[in-house]
Amino acid sequence: MNVTIPLIAGWLLDRLVGDPPSLPHPIVLFGKVIAFGERHLNKGRYRKLKGALMAATLIVVTFVATYLLVHATPFEDTVWGLILTAILVFYSLAGTTLVREVKAVFRAVNVSVEQGRQQLARIVGRDTSQLSPQEIRTAALETLAENLSDGVIAPLFWYALFGIPGMLTYKMVNTLDSMIAYRTPRYRQFGAFAAHADDIANYLPARLTAVLMIFVGRIVGNQNRQPLSTQFRFLRQNARNHISPNSGYPEAALAAILNCRFGGGHVYFGQYIEKPFIGTNDRQLHDTDMKHSVRICVLTEVVMLVLVLVVNLFVFGLGA
Repeated sequence: MNVTIPLIAGWLLDRLVGDPPSLPHPIVLFGKVIAFGERHLNKGRYRKLKGALMAATLIVVTFVATYLLVHATPFEDTVWGLILTAILVFYSLAGTTLVREVKAVFRAVNVSVEQGRQQLARIVGRDTSQLSPQEIRTAALETLAENLSDGVIAPLFWYALFGIPGMLTYKMVNTLDSMIAYRTPRYRQFGAFAAHADDIANYLPARLTAVLMIFVGRIVGNQNRQPLSTQFRFLRQNARNHISPNSGYPEAALAAILNCRFGGGHVYFGQYIEKPFIGTNDRQLHDTDMKHSVRICVLTEVVMLVLVLVVNLFVFGLGA
């Protein structure tokens, strides 16, 4: 099957439409299956083992089912096969929806702090009820950077390696992480395997995202006019200042570009989680920072798409 056409078509659909709430979405199905398993298994003894078995089973089943759906159907090499693949690519990317949500947070907090808190709560797991306007804007930009990796670069990375099965399987891993991989009493044992699986799946994509962002920042225009060497030094010094081994990389890249400070502790599910800071310049963030960050993320997405197309062209050929 030609992988170029459905990849571009799926990406264009995401850019034009985003995630329409009225359509059925495979990630919603993933979430319902995970929630069902968590309710019935996350209790009693052997929670760590039960969580690992559930996560591993869902990951394997997702890969096998997607492979059979794409490659073991009579319309694999037909127009219908291309359409199916394009739709699955569309469902696996979240770039447009992410940008819309971040813009909405900035618009809301400009109206009132309470509206900003409510809008931010749509895209973060932390308790937003006591956040200041600065903390709201900071959290939105942190989420923009982190989810550029999780929602766009990583799916495209795994598509380049394993096609649609790799892309959908990554989405299952990421959904598991977002639902059960928390360091709280309820999830610490049950979600341990899911957390490790997500760490492995995002290890290379997170670092690739950070590098691409910094280079793209030079194209878009660097607000603080720091040389590349300084920004990469900042990345090396601050990327590990995060409880996640991966999320700190795209966040540190954006903090380097904006010359600002991210991170710090917050409340998650009623429990305060201590986090180190990324950077030291606790300057006020404004709409101009959001617009600059969005431009960088969108262009980074385009660069990654081109890289994947080039990989497909040279490794598999135009007719792959």
